[in-house]
Amino acid sequence: MHISDVYKYFDTKETGLTSEQAAGSLKKFGPNTIQRSQKQSQLKSFLKNFTSLMAILLWISGFIAIFANMTELGIAIWAVNIINGVFSFWQEHQAQKATDSLLKMLPTYAQVLRDGKAQQINSEDLVPGDIFIIQAGNSISADARIIKSTSLQVDESALTGESVLVRKQAAYSHGVGRFSESNLVFAGTVAGSGTATAVAVATGMHSEFGKIAKLTQSQKHHSSPLELELNHLTKQLSLIAILIGTIFFIAAIFFVHYPVAKSFIFALGMIVAFIPEGLLPTVTLSLAQGVTRMAKEHALVKDLNSVETLGETTVICSDKTGTLTQNQMTIDHLWLASHEYAVSGEGYVNNGHIQLDNQDVDVATQPDLQMLLRVSALNNDTKVVAPEKAGDNPKIIGTPTEAALIILAEKTGLNVEEEAKKVPRIGELPFDSDRKRMSTFHQVDGKNTICVKGSLDGILPISDTILDNGKPRPITDADRKQINDADKKYAAEGLRSLAIAYRDASDDADLPEDPKDWTIENAEQHLTFVGLTIMEDPPRPEIFEAVRKCHDASIRIIMVTGDSALTAKSIAVKIGIASDKARVITGDELAAMHKGELKEALKGEVIFARVAPEQKYRIVSTLQSLGEIVASTGDGVNDAPALKKADIGVAMGVTGTDVAKDAADMILTDDNFASIVAAIEEGRTVYSNLQKFLLYILNSNMPEAAPSIIFLFTRGLVPLPLTVMQILTVDLGTDMLPALGLGAEKSEPGIMKQPPRARTAHLLTRGIILKAFAWYGLVASIISTLAYFFVNKLNGWPNVALAASGHVYQEATTMTLAAIVFCQIAAAINCRTKLSSVFSIGIFSNRRIWGGIIFEIVLLALLIYVPFLQGLFNTAAIGGTDWLLLICIPIPLVLIEELRKYFFRRRVKN
Repeated sequence: MHISDVYKYFDTKETGLTSEQAAGSLKKFGPNTIQRSQKQSQLKSFLKNFTSLMAILLWISGFIAIFANMTELGIAIWAVNIINGVFSFWQEHQAQKATDSLLKMLPTYAQVLRDGKAQQINSEDLVPGDIFIIQAGNSISADARIIKSTSLQVDESALTGESVLVRKQAAYSHGVGRFSESNLVFAGTVAGSGTATAVAVATGMHSEFGKIAKLTQSQKHHSSPLELELNHLTKQLSLIAILIGTIFFIAAIFFVHYPVAKSFIFALGMIVAFIPEGLLPTVTLSLAQGVTRMAKEHALVKDLNSVETLGETTVICSDKTGTLTQNQMTIDHLWLASHEYAVSGEGYVNNGHIQLDNQDVDVATQPDLQMLLRVSALNNDTKVVAPEKAGDNPKIIGTPTEAALIILAEKTGLNVEEEAKKVPRIGELPFDSDRKRMSTFHQVDGKNTICVKGSLDGILPISDTILDNGKPRPITDADRKQINDADKKYAAEGLRSLAIAYRDASDDADLPEDPKDWTIENAEQHLTFVGLTIMEDPPRPEIFEAVRKCHDASIRIIMVTGDSALTAKSIAVKIGIASDKARVITGDELAAMHKGELKEALKGEVIFARVAPEQKYRIVSTLQSLGEIVASTGDGVNDAPALKKADIGVAMGVTGTDVAKDAADMILTDDNFASIVAAIEEGRTVYSNLQKFLLYILNSNMPEAAPSIIFLFTRGLVPLPLTVMQILTVDLGTDMLPALGLGAEKSEPGIMKQPPRARTAHLLTRGIILKAFAWYGLVASIISTLAYFFVNKLNGWPNVALAASGHVYQEATTMTLAAIVFCQIAAAINCRTKLSSVFSIGIFSNRRIWGGIIFEIVLLALLIYVPFLQGLFNTAAIGGTDWLLLICIPIPLVLIEELRKYFFRRRVKN
C-alpha cells in the first residue's frame, strides 16, 4: 500500500491529525495500553485463602469442637484459620505489588504531529493515524508504517527473540519470518539507532504486541503441585483422624461402656487432636520466608505456591543472551596482517588493555592497529552512556557490536567523540542484510576517507589491498586463505568476527569528485583490508558454578536461543551445559519435526538454535508430555505463551516486556541464570522444611493420644492424663513457634546433590509416619506417661488409687503436659536435619527455633502458675525437682538421635 493510501485510510496527512480527529479516534479505538490479564477481585482473592481443603477441614473441626462442648477449642481453631488466611492474602498482595512496580511496558510519552505542530503526548493517547517521530533509544509506542527514515535500526527481540538490530526504511522489502517487513515498526520494540517519522496503524490490544498478550491471557490457571499435594495431605490426615476417632468411639462404647453421647464427644475430641491445626500457617510462613529469601537472591516470586514447584524442576529451558551470558558484547582478539592481539577486560566499561605476547601494547608504535581503531571509532553510530547509579550497567544507545568497538578504542585512550569531531562524517551508505556492511565518508584537511565495517564475506571480496606494517600492499591468495582460516578458527570457538577496511578517497580517479555522488557501486570497491575484530558475549562469571549445581541436582539445562547453531553450541560446551556430542536443532528443523521425533530428540542431549520464541511453547509442552517439570525463561512478548505453559515461567526483570512479566510465575530482577538455580535450591529447602514440620507436629500426636489409649484400655481405671485443652496447648501453643522456626531452616548440606523429587512423591511419606509415631512419638509417649505416674507415685500410688480430680490430678496432668513440651524441644532440635549432625550446622544457628523453645517454656510456666490459666487448662504448680527432671529430658533424646543419624550416614556412605 502506498503511503498516500495509508493517509487516506486513516484520514490523516503529513502534518498529522487534528486534535478533534485524535479525540474521535481515541474514543473509537480506545487508549494505547496493553490490558493486563483479568485479575480476581480483591474479595475473591481474599476468600480463596479460606476455602482450601485444609481450611475447610479446620472450619469443620472448630464446629465439631463447639458441638462437643469445647467452645474455647473451636474458637481457637477458627482463629488460627482466620489469621492464616489474612497472612496468606497479605503476602501474595505484597508480591503482586512488587510485580506491578516492574511492569513498565510502553513508553510514557510520544512525540507526535498534531494540528501541524510537534508536541509531546502521553503514549496512552496515541491513536491510529497519528504521525509520530522515532529517535535512537526510543521505545516504539504503536505498530506503524515508516514515512521517512535515516539509518533506522530497530531491536525487535521483544517480538522475535533475535537480538540483532533490524534495518528499517520507508521502501518496502520482505525479509525472512514474521515482523520482517522493512517499512513497518511494531509496538514494544526499541529504536537502536537512527531516526524516522511514521504513521501509527495499530495501537494497544490491536497491535501485534497486544494480540500476543491476549493469546497469553486466555490460558487457564492450573493448580500448582503444592496445592494438589496439600489437598492430598489433607485427605490423608482427615482419613487418619476420622479412622482414629471411629476406633475410639467404638472402644469407648464397648470397652469402657461409656454412654453413646459421651463416647461421641470423646471421639470428636480425638479427631480434633489428630488434625494438625498448625499446618496451614506453617506452610504459608515457610513459603513466605522462601519468597523473602528469594527476593534477596534477585528472584521475585508472584505466587507463594510457585516456591515449592521450583524445587521439583527437572528441566530448565533457558535463553542464552543476558541469562547465561552478560549481554555485553566484548572484543577479546584482534587479527591484523602484522600481528594477532589479545584484548583484556569484559563488558561495556574501559577495564582492559590490548596486549601482544602478554605485554601491553604502545598503540603509537602499531600503525595497523591505529587504523583499525580509527575506522572502528568513525564508522560508529552508538553511544555508551555511563550508569547513573553504582552497580548498574552502562546504557547502550545503538548496537552491542558498535558499543564493543567504542570500548575497544577507549582501552587505548582514544576519545571516540573527539575523533568524530576532528574527522567529521560527510555521508554514509547504511548497513543492509544483502551487502552485510556499512560505509561512512569522512573529510579532514580536504582529504576524504571511506571507512567500512561488516561481515568478512561482505568486505574481503571487494578488497584489493591489505594494510601491512602501516603500508597497503596488494592482497594475495595466501592472504585471503590466512584471513579465512583465522575467521573459521574463531567461529569454531563460538566467537563473532567483524571485518574492518578503508579506502583513501583523495585524488581517486574512480570516484566522482563530489561525495554526494558516491554510491554502493562506486564507493565500496578497491578497499584496503585492515583486520578482524573478534568478539563474544562473555558468560556470566557465576554461570559455571550454577551449571555444576544443576548437574549435581540432576536438572537438565536446554539452551533455546535465537543465535546461530555454532555460537549456541560453543557457549553451551564452554559453560558446561552440553558436551561436543550434543545435537543442535535449528528452528527450521524443529518446524519440520513431528511430535514423535521431537520427543525422541528431547530425551537426549540437545540445543535449540535460531528458534523463534513461539517455538518455545512446543518445546515446553513436549517436555511436559514426557513427565518433566519445566522452568522456562523469556523476555519477549512472544515468549509469554511458553512462560504461561511452563510449570515455572521465569521472566527477565531488566530486559523483559510487560507481557512476559505478567505471564511468568517468577521475575529475575538481575536477568541472571544463577538466580534461577538459587531459587530452585530454595524451593527444595521449602519442601524439605515442610516435611520436617510434618515430622515435628505428627510426633506430638502420639503422646497426645497415648493418655486416651491408656484410659480406654484400662476401662477408665487410669483417669485421662491429659485434658482436651492441654492437647490444644500443645497443638496451637507450644508447638507452633518451633514449627515455624523449622520453616526458616536453611538448606541442608547436600540438598542440591539429590535428584528432583518425583511428581508422584508425597509430603507425608511412610518414613515420616514411622519416625513420627514409632520413634519420636513412641519415646515421648513413654516419657510423658511415666511423668504422670511419677507424680501419682509421689502422692501414694499404688497404695492409693490414681487421682481422678483435685490438686494431685491437676499436678499429674501438668507434669504430663510439661513432659510432652520438653520432648518436643528435643524433637525441634532433632528435626532440623534429616541426616546431617545438628552440631555440624550449628546447634544455635537457627535463632527462630530457640526463640520458639524459649516461648513454649515461658507459655508453659504461665499456664502452670497463673491462677486464671490454671483453672482454664486444669493445671497446678510444680516444684523445682520437677523442673530439674524436665530440663534433663531433651539431652539424652538429642544424643540418641545423633547416634542414629551417625550410623545411618555410615550405612549410606558404604
